[in-house]
Amino acid sequence: MNELEIEKLLNWYQENKRDLPWRHTSDPYKIWISEIMLQQTRVEVVKEYYKRFLAKLPRMEDLAKVKEDTLLKLWEGLGYYSRAKNLKKCASRVLELGMKTLPEEEESLLDLPGIGPYTAGAILSIAYQKCYPAIDGNVLRVLSRIYEDDRDILTPVVRKEYTSLLKSLMKEESAREFTESFIELGALVCIPNGIPHCKDCPFKDICKSFKHQTMLEYPKKKLKKERKKIKKTVFVFQFDGEYVIQKRKDGVLKGLYEFPNEDIEMTPKECYEKLSQKGYKIKSVESLGCFKHVFSHLEWHMTAYLIFLKEKPKNLKFYSKRRIEHEYSLPSAFQQIFQKLK
Repeated sequence: MNELEIEKLLNWYQENKRDLPWRHTSDPYKIWISEIMLQQTRVEVVKEYYKRFLAKLPRMEDLAKVKEDTLLKLWEGLGYYSRAKNLKKCASRVLELGMKTLPEEEESLLDLPGIGPYTAGAILSIAYQKCYPAIDGNVLRVLSRIYEDDRDILTPVVRKEYTSLLKSLMKEESAREFTESFIELGALVCIPNGIPHCKDCPFKDICKSFKHQTMLEYPKKKLKKERKKIKKTVFVFQFDGEYVIQKRKDGVLKGLYEFPNEDIEMTPKECYEKLSQKGYKIKSVESLGCFKHVFSHLEWHMTAYLIFLKEKPKNLKFYSKRRIEHEYSLPSAFQQIFQKLK
């Protein structure tokens, strides 16, 4: 790969780039928000979240001061909620250091919560026009196919070599377009699922996997461990038109709201007997169905029951559907059950 090939890529980008809201700004704060949202989330999903988030929290100061419940409600449905929590931590840290926005130095950026090499590279190249590559899965896929690289693309040595290669080809006057063009190529042409659109690729003349028709064999990745499967019973307590939700205290989804649940599968009869033993006065138990939620490392297989109560227990807090929908962050795992209630 040389400067001529990069010029072809940049020309391709200008002709084919998508009109995305974060491409209309060079504000480091807004670029940062978009990059964090785009991690593990599809572009079409992020667009509306991005606009709503910035309408509510337009400045670093607003993010640093926002209540966590409000922040998580804004993030509801995006998943990987630690990203949102790290945004707030990072914003607070930036203000503590006496800065109004994100720093322009790689080392300083990497010292901030939630910012790794990719995000730092994206901020430096896109917002500050500096020659620091941002290497994500799209870029790794493109390069591994061009070179028919048989190594595991997730290893540090591969990332280091590709970083060095791209840095040598970057120019400050086009640093932003350089970063965005590689990512765009991976998203639109050198796609991860299905047959890539190689005839539309500016790198087709130098791509070894296209020449040998081995595109689908790359990139190489170490096989992931099988996800752990957990069976759960979810209790949707109802009294006088209101429902119980509670803040999760630990584990996955910590700090978010949930319907009470236990890591065991129960029949309606077992559910009735167990809750009765705990002192709940139950009118009836109705099945809401079975639900599944997949995390990166585990799966929840949930059986949910609507529990109609005869009286209101003092140890539980009840909320209307409207309050749950508008005020509290119910993650996707439980949101699907809530939608069944609606």
